[in-house]
Amino acid sequence: MTVLAYRQFHNQPPGSPLDRWLTEMWAVVKGESGGQLDVEVCPQNDGIAGGDPQALQMLLAGEVEFYTLMGGLLGTVAPIAEITGLPFAFASHAQVFAAIDGELGDYVRRELLAKGIYAVPRACFENGFRHISTSTKSIRTADDLVGLRIRTPSGRLFIDFFESLGAQPTPINLNRLYDALKAGAVEAQENPLAMIETNRLYEVQTYLSFTDHMWSGFNLLANGERWHALSADVQQVVERVARRYTACQREETMVFNAALRTRLAERGMIVNAADRVSIRGRLGAFYARWKREFGPKAWRLLEAQIGPFG
Repeated sequence: MTVLAYRQFHNQPPGSPLDRWLTEMWAVVKGESGGQLDVEVCPQNDGIAGGDPQALQMLLAGEVEFYTLMGGLLGTVAPIAEITGLPFAFASHAQVFAAIDGELGDYVRRELLAKGIYAVPRACFENGFRHISTSTKSIRTADDLVGLRIRTPSGRLFIDFFESLGAQPTPINLNRLYDALKAGAVEAQENPLAMIETNRLYEVQTYLSFTDHMWSGFNLLANGERWHALSADVQQVVERVARRYTACQREETMVFNAALRTRLAERGMIVNAADRVSIRGRLGAFYARWKREFGPKAWRLLEAQIGPFG
C-alpha cells in the first residue's frame, strides 16, 4: 500500500482550538483511509517568516498540500473569495453558513479550482465575527475610526473598508501582530474574539469594542494536483470527515466566542458596544465599488441569503 505523507498548514498557535480540531480530524482521516493518507498538522504555518501570504504561495506551488485561510486573503488568487467578508453583510451565523455551504460558496470554490486550489465543500471552519481593539480609546461611533492606526490583514477589502472610514490601515501578517502592537507600530487591530484570546492580544490592547463588522472563517484548502493524486475513496473520506469536524468546530467556536465577551473583560479589557449603524452609514460608495467588483451573479447569490443589500 502506498502511503501519502502530506502537510497541513494553519496560522494559529500550537494547542489552539483550530490546531486541536485539525489534528483530531486528520487522525480520523488516517484511520478511516486505512492509513493511505497521513497528514502532519503544522501550527503557525510551520514557522515560516512570510506568514499567510507565503503559505498561500506554497500551497499554489504544491510545497504544502493542505492549508486553512479566510476568504479575505484568498482575493489575490480569486478576487470573488473576498465576498464572504463583506462588512455588515451577515446578520447571523445561520446566514453565513447557508451562504458559504450553498450556491455562493460553490461559486467561490469553482473560481479557486480554476486557479489550482481545491476548497473542500462544507469545510470552512468558524473564526467568527470581527471586533476592534485598541491601546488608546474605545470605538463608539464612526468618528472614532478617523485617523485610527489599525492593523489589518493584507486583503484589499479590509484595507478599502477602513480607508473608507477614515482610518489608517496597515497590513501586518498575523505572526507579527503581537510584536507590532507591543511596539506601538499600530494602536489597534480587528479580529474575532477567539483570535484575541488564543494569540494573547489582550496583553497588548486595553479597549475592546464590539463591532461585528465582518465575518471570517478558515477555509480548508488543498493544492489541486495533490488533491487529485488521492484516490476517489480517500477523497471521499477526507470530505466526509472534514464535514463532520467542521460542524463540531463551528458549534464549539461560536460558544467560545460568546463566552469571551465576558472573559476578556475579566482579563482587564475595557469593553463597549459600538454604534454599528453610524459605521455602516458611511459605506455607500464602498458598497457600490464592491458590488461592481464582485459582479451581478455573485451579488445575486449573496442577496439570496441575506436579502437586498448595498
